[in-house]
Amino acid sequence: MGVTSRRRTYAAVAMIAVAALATAACSKKDDNTGTNTAKPVELTIEVFGTFGYTEAGLYSAFHAAHPNITVKEIGTGQGLGDENTKLAQSLAAGAGSADVVALEEGTITQFKGQAQNFEDLSKYDGVTALQSNFLPWKWEQGKTKDGKLIGLGTDVGSLAMCYRTDLFKKAGLPTDRDAVSKLWPTWQDYINVGKQFVAKKTGGKFLDAATNTYNAILTQTAGNGSGYTYYDKSDNLVIDKNADIKSSWDTTVSIIQAGLSANLSAFGDEWNKAFGSGAFATIACPAWMLGYIKGQAGDSNANKWDVASAPGGAGNWGGSFLAVPSQGKHKTEAAELAKFLTTPEAQLSVFQKENNLPSSPVIYTKPEFQAFKNPYFNNAPVGVIFGAGAQNLKPVYLGPKNQDVRSAVEDALRSVEQGKRTPDQAWQDAIANGTKAAK
Repeated sequence: MGVTSRRRTYAAVAMIAVAALATAACSKKDDNTGTNTAKPVELTIEVFGTFGYTEAGLYSAFHAAHPNITVKEIGTGQGLGDENTKLAQSLAAGAGSADVVALEEGTITQFKGQAQNFEDLSKYDGVTALQSNFLPWKWEQGKTKDGKLIGLGTDVGSLAMCYRTDLFKKAGLPTDRDAVSKLWPTWQDYINVGKQFVAKKTGGKFLDAATNTYNAILTQTAGNGSGYTYYDKSDNLVIDKNADIKSSWDTTVSIIQAGLSANLSAFGDEWNKAFGSGAFATIACPAWMLGYIKGQAGDSNANKWDVASAPGGAGNWGGSFLAVPSQGKHKTEAAELAKFLTTPEAQLSVFQKENNLPSSPVIYTKPEFQAFKNPYFNNAPVGVIFGAGAQNLKPVYLGPKNQDVRSAVEDALRSVEQGKRTPDQAWQDAIANGTKAAK
């Protein structure tokens, strides 16, 4: 799809979103801040990374539908950890949060324990009627155990594998995405291909970081197995009891021992630079990673990257929600903004701009979604690739301190990658440190 036609599509989507929401009424009003008031209101929304709302023109579309409200985005480009720390501090202080905040799937579990600090979005006009717009498990992920809806789903992280065609060619491997997908139906096949790759001494490693690959393997394995990772569905810590964790750990150790990893720290400066330098050839690649790769690798590396199927089938890594802190002064308007930004039309426009995969399954069969190709990635049919994966996803339950426990386990795995600990020593570290992190 050419640039001109994409722009026309974005404009059409924005117009549809405006038309759908312009007549929406709000049944709740805060003191002198209801959406029907003539008094100007500025809403703030805090995100991490790039959510694509500015790029897709959605704030302008929302303003057109609500002329008295303007939207200011903050936090674009900041890390997830930084956003979570700021939010936790503002919630503890009772002031300082944005009107709308983004919560990642691994950290919404943490904030469900502070549900009293967030609005129950189901109480706002028209929200419950939107349930059928979302994947059923995504809607449930936004709810607390007692049924309070604190988050509306934005995207999901349907899993694929991104790879460097130039490095594959250099290693004598096929470069066509269908042929590449056939190379690795299983993770053991992926390891075998990696061994072939490193033997050719292309100057790059086969993959970026063992921890990234481990997380992809774990969420995929758990989705097809227990249905949970570090916590069972009763919120009991099960690092040493869930066979899916140890199985994924052992597979990743095999990857490390085969010398396939570039030993990079995900989201660090060296990792960012490596996307463009050819330091590694493959990366476990949820839909949102496409925009990240393009941003880091730059225009000079266009068409050097492509997208194939992930080993082992469907899986999920990431995905986020929009929530409304109760400390805000404009909660009605904030809820309206969260609702607007998570409509199917808005999610489609973000996907077309930034490739964040919609959590709304009604989009997956739309012709404009199915036909969408990413020109940076050799015109890969990303709508077809990621849409198929999303429909086959099996949800994975994440417990209350999932992110803290995950970090402890991955730190232990990284010590193996760095040659500081044996796999057995590191596994005991993972259990001990993960247990401490859960307290």
